Amino acid sequence: MKAIVYAKYGGPEVLQINEIEKPFPKDNEVLIKIYAVSINDWDFGLLEGDFVNRMLNGLLKPKKKILGSDIAGRIEAVGKNVTRFKTGDDVYGDLSGRWGGFAEYSCATEKSLALKPAGMSFIEAAAIPQAAMLAVQGLIDQGKIQPGQKLLINGAGGGVGTFAVQIAKLYGVETTGVDSTGKLDMMRSIGFDYVIDYTREDFTKNDLSYDLILDVKTNRSMFDYLRVLAPNGIYVTVGGSMARLLQALVLGRLISLISKKHIRIVALKPNKDLIYMNELFEAGKVKPVIDGPYKLTGFKEAFRIFGKGEHKGKVVITI
Repeated sequence: MKAIVYAKYGGPEVLQINEIEKPFPKDNEVLIKIYAVSINDWDFGLLEGDFVNRMLNGLLKPKKKILGSDIAGRIEAVGKNVTRFKTGDDVYGDLSGRWGGFAEYSCATEKSLALKPAGMSFIEAAAIPQAAMLAVQGLIDQGKIQPGQKLLINGAGGGVGTFAVQIAKLYGVETTGVDSTGKLDMMRSIGFDYVIDYTREDFTKNDLSYDLILDVKTNRSMFDYLRVLAPNGIYVTVGGSMARLLQALVLGRLISLISKKHIRIVALKPNKDLIYMNELFEAGKVKPVIDGPYKLTGFKEAFRIFGKGEHKGKVVITI
């Protein structure tokens, strides 16, 4: 089978398409013919090999050679202990930790998957798992979103932000999105009430305040965010700069004790809310924003665009 592989850390240039052996499912696994896969920040971190990801995947060279977690495809074979799925089922899910999604076939356990609704394309399904889970768990589980609030999303034009705004509008909140110039029209089109171009305006220095901040980038000091967080407000980070995440972890409890503001970090629970996303999709309340899709032969361009942060919504590659 064909797979996008890498043998050393670096940029998209170290990725290549190779023929490798087709996997075989264990007793508790299914074999999936993959039709679409999306790129996540975690993929790029593993590709470049920053310190944390080298700890996870090998100091000098990557142990796992195939990236990709958010997949959508059709089950081709099932292990003897599998009970939830059968051959021919269309499924999607997040294979984080296992990886292997940038390939024609991959194996997965039942807990990593959900049935794909008939009206959802494979391309749409591949865009959902990780970004939508971060949006749901950031807004609802950690953010405790409430009707009438003012919400700001930093890094709003990518996968998490484009899901988050659609979910937030279901609660009747006022939404403000922060991102680069080229994404603002798209952000308005999917429901943002206000947009801020970070290349022209620093939202942490204006006179506005927000009840809930969902931060996809986490690229500023926690004290900058606190300046525009309303009393009793909640700041939630779902990823970004490791140094800033550590600051949030260290200062979060202290700030909650001495002020009426709260800092929270989402520890991703993969696939937890896929059924909820199926319900929203089938009701026409949420629709993935797709950048692409790119063909397998165009994967390097897809990774370059993602790495530059120029993508709108989720970057999807068809296999």
